[in-house]
Amino acid sequence: MIPSYKYKPRTYYIMVYIITYALWFSAAYLSFHDDSGLYILLALLGLMVPFFVALFMIFTSKNSDLKKDFINRFINLRLINPKVLLAFMLLMPLTVLASIFLSLPFGGSTSQFQFAEEYSFSSGFVPAFLTLILASIFEELGWRGYGFESLQSRHTFFTASIFFSILWSLWHFPLIFVNNMYQYEIFHENVWYAVNFFVSIVPMGVIVSWIYIKNGKSVLAAILVHISINFLQEALQMTQFAKCIETVLITVVAAIIIILDKEMAFSKEHLTTGVDELPRMKGPLELTE
Repeated sequence: MIPSYKYKPRTYYIMVYIITYALWFSAAYLSFHDDSGLYILLALLGLMVPFFVALFMIFTSKNSDLKKDFINRFINLRLINPKVLLAFMLLMPLTVLASIFLSLPFGGSTSQFQFAEEYSFSSGFVPAFLTLILASIFEELGWRGYGFESLQSRHTFFTASIFFSILWSLWHFPLIFVNNMYQYEIFHENVWYAVNFFVSIVPMGVIVSWIYIKNGKSVLAAILVHISINFLQEALQMTQFAKCIETVLITVVAAIIIILDKEMAFSKEHLTTGVDELPRMKGPLELTE
């Protein structure tokens, strides 16, 4: 964070939500009424909105330190802690395997351990694997480049990460109406699977935020983590029921992280003064004027 700059989280999130929702609801309509594939472009543009808004906020700030910090957090490889990143890369596959194993007594098939033959969604003329990569890059450049920083400029890590994760989760909402999108597919398979998707983002958001902090606020580290999560969810023939179990497991992991690193999670040493645009939070979900 840059002490000389007053972060504007309300402005950032309002702009991100309005522009993204406009693009994605338009994409939802066109996905059922237009065969040209234009809706795919609108969907991809929606994924990029957090990044473009972050660029707008940063490069119109007239604060050179903020600009330099944004670039440094993206390209500086020395910020990355290989041990922390490797631990995560090992932990998440184990979580997936454990979720599948725990689903077996409930009727889950051992075929879930097999590699998936195709992606669980379609993105039209844009390859699915490219969509997963682009989503990871542009989301993290925006969310970590400005969004999360703006919240943590006035809150503890715990409060900022919970609030951020909820906002990040709800940001995906219009995608359940876009034909062929992953969120659309699981919503029409079972509404509770869609609910699980949105719920799962909250603990995962806390974990990714912790990885981000422990890697010197490296946006590149967050991008690598995000990419690994996206492809890990598509790698095996994992059922949505197993993914519900996975949500429980990653919630436990997030809770353990907070408990073991509570000094960092609840520290107020980083808080700056004079930044009072967004109502302060008494707790993770309770806002005050």
